[in-house]
Amino acid sequence: MGSVVEIRHAVVRHNLSIARDRNSTTSQFKSALSRLSDVLACETTRSLAGTPLERTAGFEIMQSVGLVPILRAGLALVESHVSLLPFSKVFHLGMYRDEETALPVSYYNKLAESTPVETALILDPMLATGGSATAAIDALRTWGVTTIKLGCLIAAPEGIAAVKQFDSDVDITVCMIDQHLDANQFIRPGLGDAGDRYFGTT
Repeated sequence: MGSVVEIRHAVVRHNLSIARDRNSTTSQFKSALSRLSDVLACETTRSLAGTPLERTAGFEIMQSVGLVPILRAGLALVESHVSLLPFSKVFHLGMYRDEETALPVSYYNKLAESTPVETALILDPMLATGGSATAAIDALRTWGVTTIKLGCLIAAPEGIAAVKQFDSDVDITVCMIDQHLDANQFIRPGLGDAGDRYFGTT
């Protein structure tokens, strides 16, 4: 059974406040997401398996790790994870939400062209309905990944429940679990469209 971890940290609360502020500039929003991503990267990688080395008290991560940002907002979380895991490979899954049905629409997937990694970290700032996350999990399971972790900045309880119902073995790490989804399936209080705010687009 996979775990659900909500990070409780003053740095997280401080930077989420900046990210939630609709008056924050693109630069301020990017900076806040960068700090949040740093903390998230430390937590999502906490339980990676490794092997003690015989002649030292050291520890080496032995498994192959793939970072899987969901385009495009997930790109905001990649740099922090690559900094911690320079040996990891980055794979991209492109999805967007159909605003009428709130269901994910996949438009990019090149996983099958590579050898599956042992552990995949799905990176997406927002876990709302869980549609994109479950589609990503399904793609990774089909590819042959045995261990999947999901890292998000904020999540709705409904999204967490959807992921757990779809695949209970997935570990979920979030900076904060928000209150609920509204009638339009947006996270409340949320922080707006993370991709648009991060890249300065509308």
